[in-house]
Amino acid sequence: MAQIHLEVVTPSGAVVSEEVDIVTAPGVSGEFGVLANHAPFLSTIKTGTLSFKKDRTSKYLMVTGGFAEVSNNKITFLVESAEFGNDIDVDRAIRSKERAEKRLAQAQQATEKINRVRAEAALQRSLARMRTAEMSRH
Repeated sequence: MAQIHLEVVTPSGAVVSEEVDIVTAPGVSGEFGVLANHAPFLSTIKTGTLSFKKDRTSKYLMVTGGFAEVSNNKITFLVESAEFGNDIDVDRAIRSKERAEKRLAQAQQATEKINRVRAEAALQRSLARMRTAEMSRH
């Protein structure tokens, strides 16, 4: 099977750089998959799970906002952050989710727009971490 080169880069450096069989990513307009020799395109990435498969083994990364570019049999993700599912501290993610839900409830009462946006983003990150960790364990 033909492969595509996958790169996942954060502000602190490269997280993944390897040949893979398929990549599935959380695009803003919906999840998308990319195989070798895919047509060139750009996409905005939302917080969620990026998965890739190589030699029948799947790996999962929780990614937060960024961009993806497919070109010349290579897919590059420039994202704010990326964590492998096996590295995620699920208890910490649960605590973060609970804090975000509490802040959301308080922000709605006080109609604080900025705090609500930040709390919603924190909640989305926590939920994505929990989903990615769960996927990595199966």
